[in-house]
Amino acid sequence: MLRRHLLTATGAGLLAAPAVRAQAPWPNGKPIRVICPWPPGAANDTLARLLGARLQEKLGATAVVENRTGGAGLVGTNAVLGATPDGYTLLASAFNTAVMPMVLRGANFDPQTDLEVVARTARAPLVMVVSGSRPEKTLAEVIASVKAKPQEWNIAISSLGSAGHLATIEFNRRTGLDLNMVNYRGTQPALTDLMSGSTQLLIDPSFALLPAAGDGKIRALGIAAPQRSSLAPDVPTMGEAGLPGYEFQSWYGVWAPKGTPAEICARVNAMMQETMREPAIVQRLSTQVLEPVTESIEDTRRFIASEVTRARELLRSVNYQPE
Repeated sequence: MLRRHLLTATGAGLLAAPAVRAQAPWPNGKPIRVICPWPPGAANDTLARLLGARLQEKLGATAVVENRTGGAGLVGTNAVLGATPDGYTLLASAFNTAVMPMVLRGANFDPQTDLEVVARTARAPLVMVVSGSRPEKTLAEVIASVKAKPQEWNIAISSLGSAGHLATIEFNRRTGLDLNMVNYRGTQPALTDLMSGSTQLLIDPSFALLPAAGDGKIRALGIAAPQRSSLAPDVPTMGEAGLPGYEFQSWYGVWAPKGTPAEICARVNAMMQETMREPAIVQRLSTQVLEPVTESIEDTRRFIASEVTRARELLRSVNYQPE
């Protein structure tokens, strides 16, 4: 009886083995969810939809973009953190993901160890703008006015932990100012108050601010990049305006749940690198002041590590406590 039992068990194992080996490759028809933790219309959403379109075009997958907003990006991020790591859930987000635990009390994860890096897709330099209701025309004039009458000045923050938030901390540090920061839930409400004169300054991605600077309701003081933008050649760099080395960018990327197979992450990375080299895509993004990024997963990991270090140092310099 023992021998018969062993033979039966062995036979069952042999029958089961081919089923494992024959498992369908990824993607196999199951829809891929691309979760964007930000509202439609912004750069995050644009790049999430580009990712979804390429998953369908290049891999023949069905891709569904979901805008899971709330909690300064935390709601959508948590949805990915808790998803099955099978390649059928991806996170399309931004710089905020890397610094979220430093600025949000409810962000109980480590972005460098609890998510799989898939790709960095694009970046956008930040721009500093002033309300059109103010008479100041240059950065030097703004700094002088703030020092003379600080009570007249507030600076908007589009969201906690955004690149603009950290750039504002650095701006205060570099200039010796203590501008009062007013936090908003997104660039659009911050921009609306800036145009009305309720707030006076804002530092945020160029794709959101440069187009708005054309009607006179806001004025661009400087772009936080090494060179001027071809879309706004009259706007000086922050270095030219008087703050040499002041460079900040917002950047966008793709992550997956921890444990997602490396071959799937590598495949999506290769697909997005190919996409970001296409002339039509480069042209399309450049009209939104977005610069495509093509780099390996390991290069992105190193880049994120440097961004986390910089953010931690800036937040500690002002004794920032997560909210």
